Amino acid sequence: MKFSKTLFTGLALMVGVSAFAQKKAEKFEKLQIEMFPKAKEGYKQVYIQLPVSKNEEDLKVEIFVGVEKMLDCNNYFLSGQMKSQDLQGWGYNYYEVESNGDTAGTLKGCLDNKLTKKFVTMSPEIVRYNSKLPLVFYVPKDIEVRYRVLRADKAMKKAVQK
Repeated sequence: MKFSKTLFTGLALMVGVSAFAQKKAEKFEKLQIEMFPKAKEGYKQVYIQLPVSKNEEDLKVEIFVGVEKMLDCNNYFLSGQMKSQDLQGWGYNYYEVESNGDTAGTLKGCLDNKLTKKFVTMSPEIVRYNSKLPLVFYVPKDIEVRYRVLRADKAMKKAVQK
């Protein structure tokens, strides 16, 4: 009994250390954002640094610009737009988000009038995955940027001809 308890404790410890080592093993390029302009009044600069990954050409980044609000059962979106800007002299780009934080939504009748916290976003943008360059955004102070990495299928599929 004592042996199995020791074995179980040892295995649990190894799994925990392994998971920690994998998280630590993510490699990042040296971050350089000094060349980007400072945020203007009422805005903040946020960035995404992507880890070095194998086959980066098979990856994309989906960007969500939004705000959390307490809302009813309707579907909402955040008004505004995201524009790509060139960083003159560097060949890099960054993104400027213009939004006053207003949301609009469907007009379903919500019978229970229950409010839940939702992350309301503009239309998501998909950009190229590149661990060598940060994705830099200038957003109004009350708006945040979230993202997820999209991975392509290994096998290419063929379209059906009619």
